[in-house]
Amino acid sequence: MRVVQLIDSLEAGGAERMAVNIANGLCNKLSFSALVTTRKEGTLKKSIQSNVVYSFLGKAHTFDLKAILRFRAFILANNIDIIHAHGSSYFFAILVKITFPKVKIFWHDHHGNRVHKQKTNSVLKLVSFFFSGVFTVNEELKDWARKKLFCKNIYFIPNFAVENLTEVATTFLKGEAGKRMICLANLRNPKNHITLLKSFVASDAKKLNWTLHLVGYDKNDVYSNNLKQFVKENDFEENVFFYGSCNDIGLILKQGNIGVLTSTYEGFPVTLLEYGMANLTVISTNVGYCKSVIQHNVTGLLFNPLDEIELTDCINFLLRDCIHSEKLSTNLYKFVSENYSELFVVSALIKHYNRAN
Repeated sequence: MRVVQLIDSLEAGGAERMAVNIANGLCNKLSFSALVTTRKEGTLKKSIQSNVVYSFLGKAHTFDLKAILRFRAFILANNIDIIHAHGSSYFFAILVKITFPKVKIFWHDHHGNRVHKQKTNSVLKLVSFFFSGVFTVNEELKDWARKKLFCKNIYFIPNFAVENLTEVATTFLKGEAGKRMICLANLRNPKNHITLLKSFVASDAKKLNWTLHLVGYDKNDVYSNNLKQFVKENDFEENVFFYGSCNDIGLILKQGNIGVLTSTYEGFPVTLLEYGMANLTVISTNVGYCKSVIQHNVTGLLFNPLDEIELTDCINFLLRDCIHSEKLSTNLYKFVSENYSELFVVSALIKHYNRAN
């Protein structure tokens, strides 16, 4: 079995991290594992293991014939059986399959808000005839796929996180050690950073000398500028710091104490697993699969992402109860280690791949 992971970019997002993690994980189980990026490279390129065959297509537009032919040539040259297409890359995979019907496509849906969007998924539904299987990151998406798509093989596949042992420390967080809160999320909707900032400002964090560290891709657009302006207007520039995309995420998280996720919707955020592996105490939004990882007051704290007061209360609670905070982080580390391992997920993927052969 020879499998290629297909992803649109290698910017530091959840779907992108999973594409890299799966490609790396399959190397230990299969004779051949590859990863192809269609549109844009990014910071995650450095996380691809040397034994993963990698290619960048430089796709310029949706129907880029040259990119399609390059990918087709890559498939033929490496005798690839399966394209594992992540997110919106499924359409490009379909265009290639039209030119080479023998190859099988498994689509991986990471879009946590697909079930609730009013926008139709007519193109996706139509081309799902070509899928040999569909992977979803939570049960709600699995139910949606079973009802809406023309594919009988629908599987829930949990995300997993791995520790990057080759990371080199290049990012050093500001603020006092032992009093650092981290939010690992690209600066864009639906990550809901403004609610986090409002709650942090309203909390006792500044009084207790805590700092907030925002790590994630920054386009320096209106969304980003509004956040920075809010920090400046509230005189929190010595307590809130922006870092942009970073390559040493695991080492960054080990410098923190509390990890926060405030998205208004999520599929299955790898971020929560990374927080757990880094022994952070977690405050998480209660959307998507989050509440399956974070059990309130057991493995972390949950809050409604639209409720600033609730988030402020969660922050204040953890700032003042270090013993309970440590207990929550210990419970989460154990839960993630026992339930979201690379070995379990990669073995499940191979089993489902085989069913299509």
